Amino acid sequence: MNILCGYNVNIDSVYRISGAEISELLSAFERTEILEKIENPPGKILSESDFAAGLAYCMKNGCGAEWLVFEQAVFEFLKNRYFDKSLVRMGGNAGIMANALSELGASRVVPNVAVPSKTQLSLFSEKAVYFPDAHLQTEEKPDDGPGNHISSSFSPSSFSNQDPIHFVFDFSEGETFSLYGTEVRAPRENRFIATCDHLNFRLFTSSAFESYALKHAGEMDGALISGFHLLLETYPDGSTYKGILENSFSRLKAWKAKNDKLRVHVEFGHFASREIANAVFLKFAGTSDSIGMNEDELAMLHNLHGIPAEGILRMEAEAVGMAACKLASRHGLGKLFIHTREFVLAAFKPDSGNSGGSGISGESGSSEEPWISGKWEDKESPALLKAAEKNLEAIGFGLRCAGAYAASGKLEGREFVEKEASKLQESLFGRQQVQPFLEAFGGETCGQGAFALMEGYLICILPTLLCKSPLTTVGLGDTLTAGTFLRGLELDVQA
Repeated sequence: MNILCGYNVNIDSVYRISGAEISELLSAFERTEILEKIENPPGKILSESDFAAGLAYCMKNGCGAEWLVFEQAVFEFLKNRYFDKSLVRMGGNAGIMANALSELGASRVVPNVAVPSKTQLSLFSEKAVYFPDAHLQTEEKPDDGPGNHISSSFSPSSFSNQDPIHFVFDFSEGETFSLYGTEVRAPRENRFIATCDHLNFRLFTSSAFESYALKHAGEMDGALISGFHLLLETYPDGSTYKGILENSFSRLKAWKAKNDKLRVHVEFGHFASREIANAVFLKFAGTSDSIGMNEDELAMLHNLHGIPAEGILRMEAEAVGMAACKLASRHGLGKLFIHTREFVLAAFKPDSGNSGGSGISGESGSSEEPWISGKWEDKESPALLKAAEKNLEAIGFGLRCAGAYAASGKLEGREFVEKEASKLQESLFGRQQVQPFLEAFGGETCGQGAFALMEGYLICILPTLLCKSPLTTVGLGDTLTAGTFLRGLELDVQA
């Protein structure tokens, strides 16, 4: 399978932070300032205290977040304090998905690389990743290194020209820290990300990637598109995200015009702006074949689907299923893919050309099969069962990939994935949610998962695989998405 991956590729500086370190960090700032910022999170980083408060907020609530860094001084603070003792690895949705696809057996994976420095390129898988202009992309100035790549074609600001580094702070469940005398315990493992990445903020697309994608669109089987969560409502030059979004949309339509069989999946991320999240969904719902997100992002779109956020955030299968179906059906989306910590749920509209075969992608806008009625008169239909089985098989493969990656921090082919995944335990909460799913939607069990019909959409659910002591929590959704997408494309070919 040949797959394009855009747009955000960066360097992750991953550091597992202890409660003692957070206590020490907080002690450097005024109590009232930090407590105010924890109570009213700024959502971006303009100062060192913003960073400290964001980290404390996430650890206190057991939640994940990604805040953008806007000040050079904060970048230098983070780099000097944490970079040398961190694990440096591939970052960015597109970069992680490209590596996963390459390791899992894709034929050719073509990523967009905003800053093709030696450090950045060294983090790519060597199996199937292809750089359209390898000679130009590997040229380095003598003093190039992490954080100091220079490119004359970008903004004159030195901050904009540095390698895009995302400082990822993992913390463990049960880790405690002192919040000015009050002991705080993290209710679950998660991470806080401080992002210094001013090219991916604009979905910068290299000319090599753009030219190759358009010229070879007819040879591609799929495209995984991500990075929209990094967009800003307004940029320093006065421009807005709307023009960037329109350019990306036009690019996708051009690919589709060259290849109407190209499967395009748009992956969400942690949006700081509900306005942008809504705009991205509404822009791509009718053109992309599928959209993926987690429960936080689904809850953020409650104004579009009408289901209260509380049940979604509690990962209740009924609420997630209702929201997914309504969001997809109201906006003409062929498939919506929801990945939570405890289970994965996909809602898609079967069609005569594909019957929802691929794990993520499904042809959108096609006529329904005669057996799809939104009721259960046809629940014994072989076509219905086949569509459910194929989706659950693709999702199951994606879950095993994500589980293996969480446990080991790497992917080394499919045999490795199956071996590592066999050691993992199914989510107990996810398993418990299958029963209310069956009751709410009148569903049927299928292997380890279940499926149901609602409003002409087939809904599938499958519990996740959990690792008690994960080596990483970053990139699990991207690995799941890549594995599911690839396996889905393969199953479509076999059909």
